[in-house]
Amino acid sequence: MLQIRSILNVADNTGAKKVSMIGMAGKGNRHYAYLGEIINVTVRHAIPYAAVKQGEVLPAVIVRTRKEKRRKDGSYIRFDDNACVILAGKDVKDPKGTRIFGPIAKEIKENGFAKIASLAEEIY
Repeated sequence: MLQIRSILNVADNTGAKKVSMIGMAGKGNRHYAYLGEIINVTVRHAIPYAAVKQGEVLPAVIVRTRKEKRRKDGSYIRFDDNACVILAGKDVKDPKGTRIFGPIAKEIKENGFAKIASLAEEIY
C-alpha cells in the first residue's frame, strides 16, 4: 500500500535506483496504490549514463510492498521493501529494462505482466 511521495526501489536494470510515486493514472482521486498496479513515478537517483535520467517521469508497476496483501486462499504476502519495475510506455505492459532483480509477487503475472514474470528470479 503506497501513497503519493512514497520512495520505492527499482527492481530492474534501467539505471534508476530510487523513484518517488507521484500519482496513479486513470484512478481518479484514490489515495493508495497496491501490488500489481501501474503508477507514475519520478526518478530520484540514477546512475550516470543510464537509460533513464534523474527527474524523468515514467510509468511503473509495483512488484513488492511492505504492507501485506491477503490472497484468496487466506494466505498473506509481504516483502522487505517497496519496489517497482519501470515500464516501456504508458499503455505497454513490457518492462523498459532487460533484467528483473529480487522476488516478485505472483499477482504481477495474474495482472497481465507476463514478460516481467518471465524475467524475474523468483515468484512468490
